[in-house]
Amino acid sequence: MSESAATPRPVLVIDFGAQYAQLIARRVREAGVYSEIISHTASAKDIAAKNPVALVLSGGPSSVYEEGSPILQPGILELGLPVLGICYGFQVMARELGGVVGNTGLREYGATQATVNPDLTPLFAGQPGTQTTWMSHGDQVQQAPPGFDVLATTEATAVAAFGSLERSLFGVQWHPEVKHSPYGQEVLDNFLHDIAGLDRSWNSEHVIAAQIEAIRDQVGDGLVMCGLSGGVDSAVAAALVHKAIGDQLTCVFVDHGLLREGERRQVEEDFVAATGVRLVTFDAAEKFVGALAGVSDPEEKRKIIGREFIRSFEEASTSLVEQAHVAGGEVKFLVQGTLYPDVVESGGGSGTAVIKSHHNVGGLPEDMEFALVEPLRTLFKDEVRAMGRQLGLPEAIVGRHPFPGPGLGIRIVGEVTQERLDILRAADAIVRQEMTKAGLDEEIWQCPVVLLADVRSVGVQGDGRTYGHPIVLRPVSSEDAMTADWTRMPYDVLAVISNRITNEVPEVNRVVLDVTSKPPGTIEWE
Repeated sequence: MSESAATPRPVLVIDFGAQYAQLIARRVREAGVYSEIISHTASAKDIAAKNPVALVLSGGPSSVYEEGSPILQPGILELGLPVLGICYGFQVMARELGGVVGNTGLREYGATQATVNPDLTPLFAGQPGTQTTWMSHGDQVQQAPPGFDVLATTEATAVAAFGSLERSLFGVQWHPEVKHSPYGQEVLDNFLHDIAGLDRSWNSEHVIAAQIEAIRDQVGDGLVMCGLSGGVDSAVAAALVHKAIGDQLTCVFVDHGLLREGERRQVEEDFVAATGVRLVTFDAAEKFVGALAGVSDPEEKRKIIGREFIRSFEEASTSLVEQAHVAGGEVKFLVQGTLYPDVVESGGGSGTAVIKSHHNVGGLPEDMEFALVEPLRTLFKDEVRAMGRQLGLPEAIVGRHPFPGPGLGIRIVGEVTQERLDILRAADAIVRQEMTKAGLDEEIWQCPVVLLADVRSVGVQGDGRTYGHPIVLRPVSSEDAMTADWTRMPYDVLAVISNRITNEVPEVNRVVLDVTSKPPGTIEWE
């Protein structure tokens, strides 16, 4: 795919190990500007090679003066790019530019009143002189770099922001990317639009037009296959590719036996009715479940599922040609609904840590026969939903809760067997029914239902002792799956769910609630 045709020049978010690096990237995109994340280990040459329009330096948990703490690589601030430093990134800028950073013993955490000077700088234009900011720091910039104006102060911090309009270099001690800083988005908007001079061209219409061009450039008149899972990502990817190349595309739904109740029907009926694409279904449940036999390690399960997906699509490709479902010869391209969070969590290609290998990124076999078409690879989930609506997909598909490509295989902690799949499928169906009945589908981002297959506990059912499995409910609220908090579901709904599962699924005698945010936990358990 021609990347230059598909994406504009980026604002690069340089990640110093921040909890909120992905959130910064999202906020930049909300300002109508394309962004990407890159590791702090990237050199000035690496940065320049990406041809960015501006840089944002993220926060981080370290102290800039401690040995081994992340640094900004030499020469980056001399590239002539507009730069905004945030928290740790602000302190890194200060030291790099000749300012002074130290620990005065005064810390600021949480909501903090800051005094800014809107008349002195466009960074705070249109904002009140006193505003609430969200702080998280123990170190302070004690002296601004030479030639820089002090733009904000707090009761404990004499230099809470600084800047040089001449050099387009600015920094703030607080976190403008979080909602707890009420004027944070305005700070980012002012930096991007008024200081860096960037327009608001990044939106779903722009992405659709650019990706249609890129898809056509990549595949030419070749035959293309799309692996449909029934989820939002693959559905939007298929609709976009179909809009670009029409009947060159055949969608393949591989029923891997790891689906939830009713998902095959939704794909075979609802999606085809909405798009008019050609769909062929292959039943591979026995093969997938067999390949997972005896495997409990989550990374290994993901890689096995990714491998079997590709092998299934290779078999499907041959079968499609042989059965004349497609004309003109070999299928050379495979469409995947890979998203930017998948790429970031799988290592990102830019020095970011591997959180887990997504089956469609880190789990693909090296000898794969297809060239990948991944038109959503640079997008977050909410951007994909907006694109789906723009493409005319019905809300039943666009608004569907995220469901991982590896399916229930990674919601079973332990070995995957047919019996365990049946248990989890039954419990999951109850949870979804009761959430819909309670009107919670829009409030909750997703609710993974997890079977702790290798854990048993004593219970009492029907006046007798049981030794059954626990089911974990994981309701979360999120914007893009990069960060999430657990959803405070009504107790009466939880009670109904628990009663139904323990009454209707005999192998389960305990239902528990996961109340962990992300970070530190991931949304899926495996």
